[in-house]
Amino acid sequence: MGNDGGSIPKRRELVKEAARNPTTTQIKETHQEQQEYHWTTCPLSHKLLSQPIVSDSSGKIYNKDAILEFLLPVGGGTPGMNKSDNEEVLEGRVRGLRDVVEVKLAPDAQQTEVKGRKQGERWVCPITNKALGPGVKAVYLVPCGHAFSESAVKEVSSDRCLQCNEPYTSENVIPILPASTDEIEHLVARANRLKDQGLTHSLKKAPGSSKKRKKNGEAVVAVDAVPTLTAMQAQPSNAIGKSSNPQPGSGTDKPSGGIKNAATASLTAKVLEEEKEKTKRRKIAGNENLQSLFSKGKEEKMIGDFMSRGFSIPAGARR
Repeated sequence: MGNDGGSIPKRRELVKEAARNPTTTQIKETHQEQQEYHWTTCPLSHKLLSQPIVSDSSGKIYNKDAILEFLLPVGGGTPGMNKSDNEEVLEGRVRGLRDVVEVKLAPDAQQTEVKGRKQGERWVCPITNKALGPGVKAVYLVPCGHAFSESAVKEVSSDRCLQCNEPYTSENVIPILPASTDEIEHLVARANRLKDQGLTHSLKKAPGSSKKRKKNGEAVVAVDAVPTLTAMQAQPSNAIGKSSNPQPGSGTDKPSGGIKNAATASLTAKVLEEEKEKTKRRKIAGNENLQSLFSKGKEEKMIGDFMSRGFSIPAGARR
């Protein structure tokens, strides 16, 4: 029948194998499998990697068409792609095409095709002709994107790309699919420094940084315009008119008051026009001829209040 207390299972009967820490060999095998997967498969579309290939600030590589579909608005991409899952993969590193660099990998000319079996593209270092893939440290340069083996870049020790001769710095040598903790921390620190400088992974200006600089520039213009306006108001009106109106024979229109900044010149012209309007109103208010048109004489005749000045009957109303 069972459940009567007659048979009590022991721990060794329930736990067949005790939990053990993975050995070094198992760790290497797992790491090798992950490297092979990421070198052959795009983590966004889960398709084989094929040119064009792009990489973000973390050194991971993707198919460019998968990045473009991810950047499309909701409902505009491939129905099979889950945008929320892709956001977890990218971890907010890609907000636009400026956040990725196209990696220019040299294809392996000796790659053999196997019939009836899909194989991913294979690449080699154009300098050492060493295969780039799992087990080989590969890097690419920013901003050109040419990929080499890490040993080739270290041995040549040049500040220009070996393919296109474009200059680069040691900070912009990005490891492809980094595995060590030091390389990952180095890439994170580089991304933070570029963000503080208003730059993206491709060393282009970030979209938000230009707006902030524009706002700061307008604030500087407004502050600089104050002493210029006070100095121009101190000048006679004839001098201001001559300086503000350009001569017809000149090739380019000079800004008003000799101000080189166009925004400051337009602001100065508006303030001067407002001052002229105020001056006109003051002159009209102080003109005696205009003041005589109003009922000043009647107020002099009507001395006293309505209780003491009496009431006069019009001459036409008397009998």
